[in-house]
Amino acid sequence: MIYIIRHGQTELNITNVLQGRSNHPLNETGIRQAEEAAERLKDISFDVVYSSPLIRAVRTAEIIVPDLKPIIDERLIEMEYGPYEGKGLRELGPEVMTFFRDFVHNPAPEGMEPLDSVVRRGGEFMEDRCRTTDNILISTHAIAMKGILEYLTPASGGSYWSKNIKNCAVYTAEYQPNGTWSVPVEM
Repeated sequence: MIYIIRHGQTELNITNVLQGRSNHPLNETGIRQAEEAAERLKDISFDVVYSSPLIRAVRTAEIIVPDLKPIIDERLIEMEYGPYEGKGLRELGPEVMTFFRDFVHNPAPEGMEPLDSVVRRGGEFMEDRCRTTDNILISTHAIAMKGILEYLTPASGGSYWSKNIKNCAVYTAEYQPNGTWSVPVEM
């Protein structure tokens, strides 16, 4: 079974700043969220843990599965926000807000990573690392997680892009004998 988790809260999550690939740690609430996720997942014996290289995702994974060192995979990193990185939602131009309101019908603004790139790298990760019946924890970020969910559910029509994925939300999917994954379900 695959367990995909979004990292715990950071200070930039509170202030609605696009942190993207900047490396901000969990705050006290984020640590508590990861501890609560660890409690929810305590009965699962994880075989492997993968994480984005960013400290907020690594620390979330370490709190949940303290006895396994997370394997860092760059493909799990958050979307590249380019010139919008570090900007508050109120500072963003109309092209960015239009994109965020309807990811499916509006391309990423110039300088941002295109969504098909996010899906592609998430899919490559899943193909390379997760075609197994092992219990796997994947610690990542909201948009990167949505890319994986879109990859796992091609018939979703982009429905995951508009979903609000809260800090430490967990989705599960199971690798099937026919070589596909079950439809992801939020725990």
